Parts: sequence; structure tokens; C-alpha cells
Amino acid sequence: MIVCDASAGPNAKANYEALHLEGAIYVDPENQLATPGDASKGGRHPLPTLETFSNVLGSLGIEPASHVVIYDDKQGGNAAARFWWMLKAVGHTSVQVLNGGLQSAKAAGYPVSSGTVSPVPKSSYPAKEWKLPMVELEEVKVASEQGGNVIVDVRSSERFDGITEPIDLIAGHIPGAINIPFTANLNSQGQYLSPTELKEKYGKALEGKNANEIIVHCGSGVTACHTLLAIAAAGLEIPKLYVGSWSEWSRNDLPMVLAK
Repeated sequence: MIVCDASAGPNAKANYEALHLEGAIYVDPENQLATPGDASKGGRHPLPTLETFSNVLGSLGIEPASHVVIYDDKQGGNAAARFWWMLKAVGHTSVQVLNGGLQSAKAAGYPVSSGTVSPVPKSSYPAKEWKLPMVELEEVKVASEQGGNVIVDVRSSERFDGITEPIDLIAGHIPGAINIPFTANLNSQGQYLSPTELKEKYGKALEGKNANEIIVHCGSGVTACHTLLAIAAAGLEIPKLYVGSWSEWSRNDLPMVLAK
């Protein structure tokens, strides 16, 4: 088993070195799970190329037969869910996200340690394509204009309604989108709702649409994966991910709802 700490944030690596689950290696969401560049072309966290990601997986010691368990320090697994989605998208089968993250593991008495755990590198992972559905800016534009699809924005209601925007340049949302904050996937202890509860929740919210008619996005394609994980946990087919999300949409000359 390979345990990965995918915590994000300016102090994430230092926090990992101070305390992490015993045996866990650190995965950098900013530089290993994304390739930062021009946010108007792919958003703030665009996917790396398949070749780059294959090399990252090899450097982490991850092979097709590896059992990978991912967590982060945000309880419900935000950046951890992004790594889960990326592994599933290259066809990796044995991957799980630790429900409740670092906090729940500590509360359950799981051993922790400090310092750094070095992975045992392997050869580049044999990834040939992204196998999970994604959409680009133009497809979202058509869906917004013509309807027929459900565009799900998983950011907080304050960001969706244009009340505040702590990260991107403009506050608001994509016209026609509905808001289902990713935090609604969790119970009061910061763990995912049961599969039955999630299935009922998304079965109603998505109006019986099939996965090809559903587009999920967030600010930059990270927390959207939290909801994709919730939908998968409910036993439903994984919808399309708009990786560029609001960070890309809001930097282009496109219609926007700036206040609800």
C-alpha cells in the first residue's frame, strides 16, 4: 500500500513534515497534480500532460498494481479527491480517499510521525489517455447558452452568488449553472454522507440526467473532484469535469452572472 498526503496550501509541505500519517509520502497538488500557467487558458490548476503525470506517478513509486490511499488535511479530501480523479482517469483501479482525512485518522488513533518519507521510484506509469470525461471552455459555453445540460458549480454559495471572491478576479457564476456546494457532501464530523444519502441527494439535484449531460466545476478544477468522488461513492456514473472552471471562464470575454 502507498499512502499519500496530498494536502494543499502555502504551508502544506511544512505541515506534512511536522506531522503526517506514518509512512505517508507527500504529493504536491500545485506542481505534481497541475501545471500552472496562463489561467485564462486552462484555469489555475490545469492538468499536466499525460507524459508529465506518468513520470510523477513513477517518481512516487506508483505502478498499475499499487494500492493507493490518499488523504489531506481538509477532512473531506479536497486535493486528495483531485489526485483520486486523476488516477481513475488514467485507468488506475486500486485507489481510495481516506474519509475524513488527517483529522479523522488522528482521532481514530492512527499512528503519525514527522519528517519526510521518501518514495521508492519506479518506471514511468503506462498511461495512454485520460479515460474520465472532461469538457473544454467552448463546450461549457454551448451548454450555458443552449441548456439541456446541468452545469454544477460546487463553490460556496457566497462565491456563486457573487457576494465574495477571495481567489479569482471576478465574483459570480456561469449563466445557467446551479449551485451545490461541495461541503454539502459532508456530515457534521467532516466525513462523507453515506452512499445512500449521496445517491438520494444527487439523484434529485441532477434531475435524472445521465453523466454525459452533467458538467461539474468549481474555482479551478480541484474541489469539483470532491463532488465527483461523492457521486462515484453513491454508485452513480462520474459526470464530466470542467478543469478550467470559474478561474478560466471569468478570465475570458464570456457572459457571467455577477450577482444573484
